[in-house]
Amino acid sequence: MAKSILICDDAAFMRMMIKDILTKNGYEIAGEAENGVKAVEKYNETKPDLVLMDITMPEKDGIQALKDIKVSDPSAAVIMCSAMGQQAMVIEAIRSGAKDFIVKPFQAERVLEAVKKVVG
Repeated sequence: MAKSILICDDAAFMRMMIKDILTKNGYEIAGEAENGVKAVEKYNETKPDLVLMDITMPEKDGIQALKDIKVSDPSAAVIMCSAMGQQAMVIEAIRSGAKDFIVKPFQAERVLEAVKKVVG
């Protein structure tokens, strides 16, 4: 069975790009969320194998959404996505339970490498 992945990013084109990379490589998209509040809701609805979460999002940032998801499911697998120059946020994300992080702009190989490392 294909691994299901929830994509959380406030930029529609980023979600589309990630979805394209993943579906072409046999992953299933559990859903998409454009902010941290929706990310937590969608996670609880779909229980995906993995979450790709942008750090900077409206309503609730990715780090808070990550913490909320980890409270409801300590075994949740989350990979954070960040733009260049957000090292402090990336460190906080890892401390909060993120399994890995990907830096934007994405390279398809890097996205797939991180996903495979976390969910196989």
